[in-house]
Amino acid sequence: MEYRVGSIGRVIVVRFTDGEDLLNGPVFQIVGGLKKGGFVVGPEEEKMPPKPVWRELTESHEAFGFGTIFWDEEKPGIHFHGAYSKKDTVKSGCLRRDSEVFLILEVVIFELKGIDARRIPDAETGLSLLGFVS
Repeated sequence: MEYRVGSIGRVIVVRFTDGEDLLNGPVFQIVGGLKKGGFVVGPEEEKMPPKPVWRELTESHEAFGFGTIFWDEEKPGIHFHGAYSKKDTVKSGCLRRDSEVFLILEVVIFELKGIDARRIPDAETGLSLLGFVS
C-alpha cells in the first residue's frame, strides 16, 4: 500500500440544481437526488482489461456517495461511487456517464494539501488510475 499524508485546506460547499450534470462539476461527498445516469456495477469477469456491467438511472432517485477529483492529463478526473434509491429499491455503483441532478444535490468538497497525485493511464485495465507523482 502506498499513501501520502496531507492536510485539509479549504472546505467548499456546492449546490447543483435540477437538470445539471453532476459529472461536469466538482465532487467529493454528495447528498440529494439524481434523475439520470449510467453507472457500473462491476466487471463481467475477473480478468483484464475489465469489461464493465452497466446499469442506468432513468427516473428520480435519492443519492449519496463519495468521490475524488485528481488531474487526468489536462482535465479533472472524477471517480465517484454512490448509492441510488427509489421506493424499496437500492442500487449502488460507479457513476460514469450522463448524470443529471433531480431538484437539488448538495456537494461538500475537501481540499487536500501536500499531496502530489494525478490519474495515470493504466495499460492493463484501460482505466486512468490514481498515482503519486513524488
